[in-house]
Amino acid sequence: MTNNISVKAQIREESGKKVKTLRKEGKVPAVVYGKKIKAQNLWVNALDFRRVYEKAGENTLIDLEIGEGKKMSVLIYDTQVDPLVGNFSHVDFFQVRMDEEIETEIPLEFVGEAPAVKNLGGILVTGIDEVPIRCLPGNMPSEFKINLSVLETFEDKIAVKDLPASDKVEFLVDAETIIASIAAPRSEEELADLNEKVEEDVSNVAGVEKKEVEGEKKEEKK
Repeated sequence: MTNNISVKAQIREESGKKVKTLRKEGKVPAVVYGKKIKAQNLWVNALDFRRVYEKAGENTLIDLEIGEGKKMSVLIYDTQVDPLVGNFSHVDFFQVRMDEEIETEIPLEFVGEAPAVKNLGGILVTGIDEVPIRCLPGNMPSEFKINLSVLETFEDKIAVKDLPASDKVEFLVDAETIIASIAAPRSEEELADLNEKVEEDVSNVAGVEKKEVEGEKKEEKK
């Protein structure tokens, strides 16, 4: 089941230099493929696709409407962006079968503020920013929201097992994997020791460089 997000596409016959003309006309070259379908070249309206991408991202099923009447459930599998102007230059759509499980990575969105940071001066430490899963396309979450407000002490942690997922979603990573925790701030003694070590390292490097320069000068005199 899709989230009623759809984008229209037309079959693309143009290739090579003609594709540049499409882009100038506000169209984005695209391709759709899947396990049991032949790859098909398409183009989509640039503005329409940007709106869909901002809403769906790469982890939400959308309806791809090709021409008149043909519709398929797809994921936005890959995008290419022009680094100079920031416009989409190419899009890959992947057709999914609703009765076959897929593997993908779901992004994590961190929300709220950790009391251990606000009140205790701790430092937020995040271990991962996306989680690999396996499930049927219709059960795939678009993202996981991580509520940081539960991190009240330096002992509190949020792990993969704490994610609000359906039992129809299988995580492909250890359930004990830490997503977020709070590190205690360094004491003045620890900071002093750290600065001392840095100074020692800098002195050692400077000493090595000085010896190397002196050695080079001696070689030149010879």
